[in-house]
Amino acid sequence: MDQALNILLARLLAQRFIPRTDPLARRALVDETFREGLERRLDDCGMQLLENPYAQYIAIGLKPEMEDWVFGEGENWLSNNMGLPRDAIALLVVVWALIILPKRERQIARAVQIGDTQSDMFGADKPITHGEEVSSGVPEDAIYADFGKKLGGKARFAMNLGQLAKLGFVVRRNKMILEGPLLDLMIDYAKLAPRIINGALADVLQLSGTQLALDAAETD
Repeated sequence: MDQALNILLARLLAQRFIPRTDPLARRALVDETFREGLERRLDDCGMQLLENPYAQYIAIGLKPEMEDWVFGEGENWLSNNMGLPRDAIALLVVVWALIILPKRERQIARAVQIGDTQSDMFGADKPITHGEEVSSGVPEDAIYADFGKKLGGKARFAMNLGQLAKLGFVVRRNKMILEGPLLDLMIDYAKLAPRIINGALADVLQLSGTQLALDAAETD
């Protein structure tokens, strides 16, 4: 088991994220002893496993109590720990709202339809659909038309979108913005979804965040 843990940790550190269908990732999600060993090793170095049953990948990140020690210096820490400027953060929130909110609604609806009401703290195999079947992309041109001016103009929009793709938040394909491996892992749904629905986007973009979130949730 030690060697398997070493391999999984090394891959997570080197590759940043691993599909939950990977054999070692699946083992971490369904084998309680293996999961506890993984979490102990991560905890020893101030890190934690990032996973949720709605995400297609798993990853690792800093434990909250370690963030100040690691990212406590520099002006970017005032808003984030990836060095993203304010307009890039706003773009990330918009993309997250348009992709993850409706995706989650579809996943929950499908799970209810097939009768999955059980809870499993170790994320065992659940009938939750992942991938393009439930995660729809949004056109780059449509987002720019709606928000481009408030997100810094054409040059800033293109640069920030490229940065989000480089970080793994989004995938760009044929002028479409698709969900990246980290979009549903690095952002806390429980915290951000209510803020968006209650108007967080309005604070950033001076638009109705509630209406945007509702429109996104109705997209199918």
